[in-house]
Amino acid sequence: MHDLFLIKPGEIELKLGNRREFTRRLKEQITKRLKGIPFIFEEYPGRFFLTVEEKDSELALFVLQHCPGINGVAKAIRIKKDIDEICQATVECAKTEISAGSHSFKIEARRSDKSFPLDSYKICVVAGNSLLSEYPKLSVDVHNPDFIIRIEIREQAYVYSRTVAGPRGLPVGSQGKGVLLLSGGIDSPVAGYMMACRGLALESIYFHSYPYTSPEAQQKVERLAARISIWTGGMNLWIVPFTDIQLAIAKASYEEAKTLMLRMAMMQVADIIAHRINANSVVTGESLGQVASQTAENMRLSQSKTSLPVLRPLIGIDKEGIIAIARQIGTYDISILPYEDCCVLFSPKHPILKPDFGELRSHFESLALGNLIESAVDNSERKCFDFADALKSGI
Repeated sequence: MHDLFLIKPGEIELKLGNRREFTRRLKEQITKRLKGIPFIFEEYPGRFFLTVEEKDSELALFVLQHCPGINGVAKAIRIKKDIDEICQATVECAKTEISAGSHSFKIEARRSDKSFPLDSYKICVVAGNSLLSEYPKLSVDVHNPDFIIRIEIREQAYVYSRTVAGPRGLPVGSQGKGVLLLSGGIDSPVAGYMMACRGLALESIYFHSYPYTSPEAQQKVERLAARISIWTGGMNLWIVPFTDIQLAIAKASYEEAKTLMLRMAMMQVADIIAHRINANSVVTGESLGQVASQTAENMRLSQSKTSLPVLRPLIGIDKEGIIAIARQIGTYDISILPYEDCCVLFSPKHPILKPDFGELRSHFESLALGNLIESAVDNSERKCFDFADALKSGI
């Protein structure tokens, strides 16, 4: 037995001349996530279809639900463009809903093939009557039904009920690759998720200051990387040894500038790694004004240490909005585990909010961190988390 999934691609359909490339990327992502599982992928105008063996159906649905580039997905019945077969499929689709206690329904029909003899309204009437004949206790409710049966007349006919939402956006990798500054906090995992949904493949960077940050802090970040991999299809995590850099800043910088010097050093590390892996951007979880280092002036200063665009998808979202997304994508409960990252250490009581750009740039250069930064990158550990790791983790 096989199951068929009808996939609603959404934004890909707006790409006109580039649609083929976006579709290739989406199929590539599905293939990567369903590694080792046989499937058939079909493309038609406005719809994709995925056929898998029944035993793989649950995993396939999970994959499609978490694959950027997909607006929605539904398990569908495919039949000939014959009204009797359509009515039979309608009854079949309704069985699950009725067994779950549903009492009212609505039929929606979409006739892309205008040669089909019945228009959309008549399809709804005939299919609805067949359902009422089979289940006379059902009632029609066009405004607030317990369930909706959808019928699409295309190259063949498709009948389905529940549509599960996908993450929308663009297929991962269609917009190149970025490096994500991944701390153990709430914000950066959300930023990574949001950029993955805009088509950006990601590798992440974690700054570890042992013994000032604990092994548990690193493990928390690794769990976050695995969780984000559900959306990205995979994630390489660079664990950068940052202790020597942080101690050098603590020793040579004046108190109020330490956080800014730290952020600039991080951005310089990110720039080096990004160029080594051919990434086109740096992604951060910064939100304007949320903390002292995230004023416009301070962000200008920190991003001056990279030649790449710095993408800040959370820039205009407040903390409550960020937390809501974190809960939605399953990172919040990991992020609030009580293990501090290196940004919390050595933080000044009164950090600079509006730095003199030239003065602070010169101060950073005077710290002469270049060799320490190169050494930290060279001694980084690179861990790989793929989609299977995310599933095995049980998070």
